[in-house]
Amino acid sequence: MTGTLLKIRRRMSNIFVYALLITLGVLWVLPIVYLVYTAFRVTPSTGIINTLFPDDLRLGVSNFSRLLGDTMFLRWLRNTLLVAVSSCALTTVFILMVSYALSRLRFRLRRPIMNVLLVLGMFPGFMSMIAVYFILKAMGLTNSLLALVMVYSGGAALSYYICKGFFDTVPRAMEEAAILDGASQPIVFWKIIMPMAKPIIVYTILTSFISPWCDFIFVNTIISDRAKYTVALGLYKMINAEKNSFNDNFTTFCAGALVVGAIIVTLFMSMQKYYVEGITAGAVKG
Repeated sequence: MTGTLLKIRRRMSNIFVYALLITLGVLWVLPIVYLVYTAFRVTPSTGIINTLFPDDLRLGVSNFSRLLGDTMFLRWLRNTLLVAVSSCALTTVFILMVSYALSRLRFRLRRPIMNVLLVLGMFPGFMSMIAVYFILKAMGLTNSLLALVMVYSGGAALSYYICKGFFDTVPRAMEEAAILDGASQPIVFWKIIMPMAKPIIVYTILTSFISPWCDFIFVNTIISDRAKYTVALGLYKMINAEKNSFNDNFTTFCAGALVVGAIIVTLFMSMQKYYVEGITAGAVKG
């Protein structure tokens, strides 16, 4: 009798857990489905979208034609790509070098520096937004893409811990053997360590790329010239520029959001193997 009750309880518990997971999964997927549907949705002749799922379910690519035919959107996309790639390259180099130095070198302030960087990394970046703006304004760098690159890559060292955990797993014997053969520390880093660190490099590249690609807060604070907008700010201004622009441009906005999201999803899916390896390899105590 007891065994039967345990089976019933276990079965009811499994039913509850699966029902909860299915509900959460639907709630998570539904906005994505709606975004995709609206991106291909034919805009009503009135330009006003006042129903979630109308009787007319015609689909088309007119929104994408309108979006990609807009030279300003292509300029925003180019600006975003330029800022994201430049910031990603600088951030990746900074993180790798700082992580390797904290993993291998031993000096008096090593532990305090690691603790300070770890604590500072816990604070969201937008808390420094006002101070960063006035510093850039004093330097005459506001309203420029260079300012965005500096902002995104300036605090790269704060994300050292995952990469440092990976370097802690690399045997020191390999480096010591190379140094005995006459190799300098930079040569050991670039010629021996870097070829072995492909997973953590890919992980660092992906995490460094997605932040400037999707950021809105700093761009909205620093950039005011419409020609220098990134995609996030440009799409936001597209539906908030005028009183009726939301209704007129909402489907085009969804098409742009789908394009931006598709690029990120493609990037992650193509490098998923190395991304997971980088996380697991760096998740060690060091």
